[in-house]
Amino acid sequence: MSDKEKDNEELRPSKMRGVAFPKAKYGVIVAIILIVLVNVIYYKEYLLSLIK
Repeated sequence: MSDKEKDNEELRPSKMRGVAFPKAKYGVIVAIILIVLVNVIYYKEYLLSLIK
């Protein structure tokens, strides 16, 4: 291995090296879904009044 590959490999702490992290796009999708769900629950009464 070259020096650059060794440097890249040791960026994460030793306890976290075996953890598989999901891709960032999945995190963004989950965050958007959570925000929408929380807003729907929070503004449920208002949204129901718009339908009637």
